[in-house]
Amino acid sequence: MPGEWDKKLNSLQKIILLKSIRADKVTIGLQNYICEQIGKKYVTPPTFRLDACYRDSSNVTPLIFVLSPGSDPIASFMGLVE
Repeated sequence: MPGEWDKKLNSLQKIILLKSIRADKVTIGLQNYICEQIGKKYVTPPTFRLDACYRDSSNVTPLIFVLSPGSDPIASFMGLVE
């Protein structure tokens, strides 16, 4: 927050103000709030480990890949196959 507002408002008040001014930045504000209050581990996604997922699978619980633009599990898959 600019100027004195950074010191006057607590973290929750900053998010409320951010919602009214820049709704597109609320997600980033919430991530910062969570990091500040309870820790960064709650906003950091876990790393994908195909070998651990493979060990949890079986013929009745198969692996299913839900792909999104930009994700490519082929390299991880080929590394596991080798």
